[in-house]
Amino acid sequence: MSDIDQVTEVESLYAQLHDLLDRIDAVDVTPALDSSVLAAAEQHERAYRRMYGIGHRRMMDCNDRGVAGQLGYRHIGEVMEHHLRMPDHRRRLKHMRALAQFRSLQGELTPPRYPTLAAVVADGAAAPAHVDAVVKVLKKIPMSVPLDVAEKAEAMMAEFARTLTPKQILKAGAELLGRIDPDGTLADERDRARRRSVLVADQDDQSMSEIEGALTPKARAMLDVILAKMAAPGMNNPDDDQSPRGANTDADIAALKEAAGRDHRSTGQRNHDALEALFKLVLDGGVLGKSHRGLPPHIIVKVNEADLRDRAGFGHTATGTQLPMSDIIEMAAEAQFHLAVFKDHTAEPLYLGTAKRLASRAQRLMLFAQDGGGGCSKPGCPRPSAIVEIHHADKDWADGGTTDIDMNAPACPPHNRMVGPKPGQWTTRIIREGRDAGRAGWSLNPLDGSPPGPPQVNRVHEVGELFEHYLRNGTISEEPQAAEPEPPPSAAAAVRRKPIPPARAAASARRRKRKRRRTSHQARRRLLARAR
Repeated sequence: MSDIDQVTEVESLYAQLHDLLDRIDAVDVTPALDSSVLAAAEQHERAYRRMYGIGHRRMMDCNDRGVAGQLGYRHIGEVMEHHLRMPDHRRRLKHMRALAQFRSLQGELTPPRYPTLAAVVADGAAAPAHVDAVVKVLKKIPMSVPLDVAEKAEAMMAEFARTLTPKQILKAGAELLGRIDPDGTLADERDRARRRSVLVADQDDQSMSEIEGALTPKARAMLDVILAKMAAPGMNNPDDDQSPRGANTDADIAALKEAAGRDHRSTGQRNHDALEALFKLVLDGGVLGKSHRGLPPHIIVKVNEADLRDRAGFGHTATGTQLPMSDIIEMAAEAQFHLAVFKDHTAEPLYLGTAKRLASRAQRLMLFAQDGGGGCSKPGCPRPSAIVEIHHADKDWADGGTTDIDMNAPACPPHNRMVGPKPGQWTTRIIREGRDAGRAGWSLNPLDGSPPGPPQVNRVHEVGELFEHYLRNGTISEEPQAAEPEPPPSAAAAVRRKPIPPARAAASARRRKRKRRRTSHQARRRLLARAR
């Protein structure tokens, strides 16, 4: 069978699978026995788990063929996130590293990292949550443990995944780790270095961020010293104006005791406030230097003038954090703070001509403040302004491009390097008209060498503005939809037309107002449904 025939067969099999799923979906199980319904549910779950495992193989096929570069992405993770829109692409990547077969430098397939667990998943006996639990246990096995012991531990934990729940797997894994290293003496510096991590999650619906991680003994020792001083009862209490601030080595003992008596915070709250005070000391003390990617290493915020005037809503920092207006107003009274307030997107361009290749600090600040300037301009990229470079969007510097602000756009380093004339690379240009005038448009260069398609802009950094536009116009398209003009009345109709009574006109106005309110609510629901 030729390669073309095999590809055709794979596509045909998936088409048959979808046809079969349609038939399964249409089955009426009302007359079936309870045992048959349960058996169907069991087979459905097994099929889902098998498809999850087979999906790793499909992703590795795309990875081995360099599909990411052909689609204008950097790696297979971006294909999974943006092209296939996998909501759990990071989790799947982690599972691929544990279960999939990779190719060696000689092109040969290597065994999975955890072969027994991969076989269990292929059999449909383990779900993604079971894989999470098993991998979490296996990663804690010290590197100094003999290979045969580690392999037996993997085989045992994989078999546990066939019968136990994820919580039970973690409990059994703790028992297994206790048998392998009862005194905790086998773990060495390599294990600690492998596990060290601090991750900050995205902001939730209350603008709060959860932190997860593991500290090395040295980092923990230093943190303990900081918290012992700055998180002591009475220190750095935001609810007490008389509370000593910062490290405050000269704090009066009596005043500190009085502040401690008024301190009703929990230990976790005191630790949080101590870290916030430490961050402020670092920013105010100039420890971070004078520049980071052309921006001052301070808190840089842009807000809408109406929100600032009403003291409502949120602002956005150059690092992508959403700040409540009350926090912005409080911070604006302090030094080392840059606040860009703009109205109707009328930021005045700053010109450098061709004298300099690198954008100035003022230009970077203005690009951040402009419409859609909250981060990388590549469509779909969420990276904030603090880590971007200034990209010559209309014409590259080497081709005679200028460093004028209306010719440049923010781009993160990976996407900046993906711009070029070759197939699979991206072409950028400044859009000159329409709602997105002045912004950078990105177009993927087709593989057949044909001209790039229409430019696309990044909407990730302007969800709030997009929502307001949707509410005002009932559409998220480039331009508001105009109402179709009514045909002019005929002469006879004009003669017959009579004045509308005031009461009838008022009732009609009330109906139109209710209709507009319903349309606004419907627009909100449609946008929220689209976001989900």
